[in-house]
Amino acid sequence: MEFLVPSQTSTESFDVVLIGAGIMSATLGTLINQLEPTWSIGLFENLDKAGLESSSPWNNAGTGHSALCELNYTAAKADGSVDPAKAIGINEQYQISRQFFSWAVENKRVEGNGFINALPHMSFVIGEDHSKYLKTRYEALKPNTLFDELEITNDLDTINEWTPLVAKGRNESEKVAASRVVSGTDVDFGRLTADLTNSLSAAGASINFGHKVQNIKRDGSGWVLTVKDKANGATKTVKAKFVFVGAGGGALPLLQKSGIEEIKGFGGFPVSGQFLRCTDEAIVDQHNAKVYGQASVGAPPMSVPHLDTRFVDGKRSLMFGPYAGFSMNFLKSTGQLDLPLSLRPHNIIPMLAVAKDNMDLTTYLIKEVLKSRAKKDLSLAEYYPEADGSKWELITAGQRVQVIKKDAKKGGILQFGTEVIASSDGTISGLLGASPGASTATPIMIGLLSRCFPKEFAGGWESKLKDIIPSYGQKLNDNPALYAEVKAATDKTLGLL
Repeated sequence: MEFLVPSQTSTESFDVVLIGAGIMSATLGTLINQLEPTWSIGLFENLDKAGLESSSPWNNAGTGHSALCELNYTAAKADGSVDPAKAIGINEQYQISRQFFSWAVENKRVEGNGFINALPHMSFVIGEDHSKYLKTRYEALKPNTLFDELEITNDLDTINEWTPLVAKGRNESEKVAASRVVSGTDVDFGRLTADLTNSLSAAGASINFGHKVQNIKRDGSGWVLTVKDKANGATKTVKAKFVFVGAGGGALPLLQKSGIEEIKGFGGFPVSGQFLRCTDEAIVDQHNAKVYGQASVGAPPMSVPHLDTRFVDGKRSLMFGPYAGFSMNFLKSTGQLDLPLSLRPHNIIPMLAVAKDNMDLTTYLIKEVLKSRAKKDLSLAEYYPEADGSKWELITAGQRVQVIKKDAKKGGILQFGTEVIASSDGTISGLLGASPGASTATPIMIGLLSRCFPKEFAGGWESKLKDIIPSYGQKLNDNPALYAEVKAATDKTLGLL
């Protein structure tokens, strides 16, 4: 009997290697290709297409997160007041992403503007106390340039005009309130990612699907990657001067394999999710908004309930959720050993500290895992009183790996945002974490470039970036005239008027 032995192919070399074909790698690769068109780029993705994990439209909210409706970005303080700073910062970041999207359309980096749609963003709350909070939030945000379109009401008839599914069948004596910004957006990040990846290929980048990066090791001033071709089992060596690990939940184990000091003390807490998706098009057609509520006590930000109109591949859909769960895999496509295999002597203490200090989160996740379909339907009915559960199907959303990091006082803390990890010499970097994620990919990647390539940044990249991001280096919230100009231009290019 003859045994086939996987072959070892010759070495490949690139200036830049991107691991993972999600929105982060697609954005970073596009920026680098524009800033340094002579640099060679290699992209390696474990799956057979781009944008199938967290960038997939069925795996993320697609909200175009700009803090217009997400209440967790404007949590009430102990005295009841609301600080608008975080919401303003996130909105500023999304304005940068919008300008990148517009540039990508104008420069044929994407196939038209169908990946983005105008869609009102709403917040909806129930009860006297929550209504008072929403008014306080409105008063804190409304004076700011980026939120000057914000509206608020506690009138059920007005809410019915804004979003009838939320209002119909509701007890008129029930105290409710809603706020709205009409000029919100829905983004199909899967389609955007695929288009950007295709344009990278057309520009000469080497795009390799079905290729799993198994190891990363330092090699002098650069890096050597061991890459397996899943189609034939062959492995090859890939050399790179710079590596970006944009593998979503898979970034943590790969950065650990690199051995860089900067990853020590970091761990990951995976959270899975489910959505209800409406199967009745007559109902889908009645809703035209993203309606966000308030998260349950102990719930992670990614679990904020929302009744969402979505556009996937140009088709309108309606989703409600998410319902959080727990699974030890870091990606939908990987296995239950991801979490235990990520344990290291340097991150055990932070992870144990987080487990001790977040019992409310543990309790919440247990309740969510045990929640029956009937209880899931009851949660839907809080936002859509006349909902018929038989017209909704349960689908599995994407995996999110929340960042656990060491902390001098607590031992470890759980972080719900994103964290850029970079080696001291700037030759390797990666992204950990989740929300607001895809919506702020452009400013995150620009920040990464400035951190890893300071000389190039100072030597001309900044001026080139202004061709992509006209408002680069300025705060739009502080400049109403510039904001109006930028918004009008991007609205026109992206077809959002």
